[in-house]
Amino acid sequence: MDLVEFALLVVLTGVLGGLVGSLTGLGGAVVVIPVLVVAFGVPFPIAVGAGLITILATSSASGASFVRDHLSDLRIGMFLEIATVPGALVGASLTIFLVQANLSDALLIALGVILLAIVPGVVARRRQELPPPGAADDRARALGLAGEYHDEALGRDVRYEAQRTRPALGVMFGAGLVSGMFGIGAGVFKVFALERYLGLPMKVSTATSNFMIGVTGAAGAGILLAAGYINPVIAAPAALGTAGGAYLGSQILPELRNRTVRLLFLPIVGILAIEVILRGLGLL
Repeated sequence: MDLVEFALLVVLTGVLGGLVGSLTGLGGAVVVIPVLVVAFGVPFPIAVGAGLITILATSSASGASFVRDHLSDLRIGMFLEIATVPGALVGASLTIFLVQANLSDALLIALGVILLAIVPGVVARRRQELPPPGAADDRARALGLAGEYHDEALGRDVRYEAQRTRPALGVMFGAGLVSGMFGIGAGVFKVFALERYLGLPMKVSTATSNFMIGVTGAAGAGILLAAGYINPVIAAPAALGTAGGAYLGSQILPELRNRTVRLLFLPIVGILAIEVILRGLGLL
C-alpha cells in the first residue's frame, strides 16, 4: 500500500468516525483508533496520538453548529472542564509510563468492564425522551448551570437545570483520565455524567460533550506530542476526514429525537467495550 492510498483510506475512516462521534458525543477516535490498530497495524501509542487529534477535529467542526442551535451548554461544559483537563494531563502522562512498562493491556480490560457497566443504565432509559424533573443543587444554582433550547423534533422549547454536580465532577475527572490514556475522548463518560447526574436532555448532553472533548483532547495531545507519539502522516488525514464527518453529523443531530440519539449511543458503547477488552486480552 502506497502513501496516497493509505492517506485516502485514513481520510474515509475519519469521515465515518467524525459522523459517529458527532451524533453520539463520543468523538471520532472511537472508530479511528481501532481501525488504525487493527486494519493498518499502527502502534497503539501512535494511534492514541492520532485519536486525540481527531477529537480536536470533531469538536471544532461540530461545535459551532451546536452552539448556534443552543444545544451545547458552554457554561456547564467549562465548569466540568475543571475536572476533565487535570484528568487528561494525568492520563496522558500515565500512558507514556505504562507503554514503557508494558502494563497497558490490563488497563484496557478494566476500561472495557467499566464501559459495560454503563450499558444497563442506558438500556433502562432507552424510551425516555426527556429526563424527569429534579431540583438543582446549591452549586448549580450559584453558578447558573441551567439553559433552554428549541427541540425541533418535539416542536417546543425545553428547559433544564443541572442537578448533582458533585458526582458529575468525579466522573468527569475519570473521563479526562481515560481520554488522556486511550485517546478516545471519553465522551461515553461525559455523556453519561451529563445525562445521568446533571439531568440534561440527551441531545444537550451529546452536544456539550462534543464541545468538551476538544478541550480535554488538547490537554492530552500536548503531552503525547512532546513525547513523540503524534505522527502527522497519520494524524493529518484522520483529522481531515473526521472534520468532514463531524460537520455532517452536526447538521443531522438537531432533527433527531433524544431517544434516537440514545439508541445510537448504546451499541457504540457496547462495541467499544468489547473491542478494548479483546485488545487487552491480545485477541485483536
